[in-house]
Amino acid sequence: MSTKYVNAIISETQGDESLPILEGTMGAPAVDIQTLYARHGLLAYDPGFRSTASCKSAITFVDGDAGVLLYRGYPIEELAQHSSFLEVAYLLVYGELPDPKEMAAFQSAIHQHNLLHEQVLYFYRGFRRDAHPMAVMIGVVGALSAFYHDVINISNQQQRELAAIRLIAKMPTIAAACYTYSIGRPQRYPNNGLDYAANFIQMLFGVPNSEMVVNSVVARALDRILILHADHEQNASTSTVRLAASSGANPFACVAAGIASLWGPAHGGANEAVLKMLMEIGSPENIPKAIARAKDKNDPFRLMGFGHRIYKNFDPRSRVIQESAREVLHHLGIDDPLLEIAVKLEEIALQDEYFIERKLYPNVDFYSGILLRAMGLPMNMFTAIFAVARTAGWVSHWLELHQETHGIDRPRQLYVGQPRRSYPSKVPA
Repeated sequence: MSTKYVNAIISETQGDESLPILEGTMGAPAVDIQTLYARHGLLAYDPGFRSTASCKSAITFVDGDAGVLLYRGYPIEELAQHSSFLEVAYLLVYGELPDPKEMAAFQSAIHQHNLLHEQVLYFYRGFRRDAHPMAVMIGVVGALSAFYHDVINISNQQQRELAAIRLIAKMPTIAAACYTYSIGRPQRYPNNGLDYAANFIQMLFGVPNSEMVVNSVVARALDRILILHADHEQNASTSTVRLAASSGANPFACVAAGIASLWGPAHGGANEAVLKMLMEIGSPENIPKAIARAKDKNDPFRLMGFGHRIYKNFDPRSRVIQESAREVLHHLGIDDPLLEIAVKLEEIALQDEYFIERKLYPNVDFYSGILLRAMGLPMNMFTAIFAVARTAGWVSHWLELHQETHGIDRPRQLYVGQPRRSYPSKVPA
């Protein structure tokens, strides 16, 4: 494969030969290359889509250099402090914060649709008890298509919004059932007298034959986790949902595809990897050795939870998670040595020129695993919690995509295989 260099100057003075520059509300402008192939016979080559805007979106904005994350224009720190997950879900879906009447109606709709069809619960019995919760969630969420396919007309805005509400409502029930099935405990039904996070907790840890009083501090911490993970622009799983949705697939199939993408260790499984790393380090005294190993290119050891594909400054979610972790551990009287290791590791790393030069700051995954473990969740449930939160973002993007008109997504490729050749003549025996 040969490489040639094309010198192209894009300006407004080039008339018909110019490629328009599109300005967004915030962030970098984008060169519109939709006609590049038709007019110039060229494709844009961008592996991993590092410099490609795949769509227009008004939902979430990330400025990695400044450490900014906005949901519909609202800073994530302010939402985590003042809002609730259901209010944030409404914001993502509808574009504005709800007034009290709208919030009451939205919450009522969530309560109306948070039960699972009894036949869906039979699906769990088809999985091994030790199956990963994400594997079960992919199957169960995809199976919901069979229960609602005939009543979803995706060309109807009201039916699309109802499908979005169904997914937000049912996802905690689905995730909780993954956990209770894995430990052989009966599944508790949703309790509509509780808020979203507290209800999720009682389904995870409660038993059907006794009342459960949900710890308000733990419930608030879980609510913050859900808020922080609700959306994050065009990440791998969200892009997967949008790609599937562009074909006209139903929302349950699209979200099941998003869950599959989220399951990857480079995406939703990072907080589990952080915990395993902290366990491997073992004590604060071993941190200098761990940092030295992380700098060694020949050593497979890596410091997990540092750096981010987008954030080249601090991750604005990480401080909220750290504060919540400290609050919950103190409230529950838990002395987790992993938190001490994490805090010391962050302190040392952020003073090291190696990390400073590479802009490797702690991200949201660095402390979230410690917090989820303090709540009593096993590591294999961490990504399932992430999926519950991200469902609000996924359905918002699914709804937004249906307002576009560009049709099915169809990326091109730079072909590097064999050129055309003829099938060989068979030699007579």
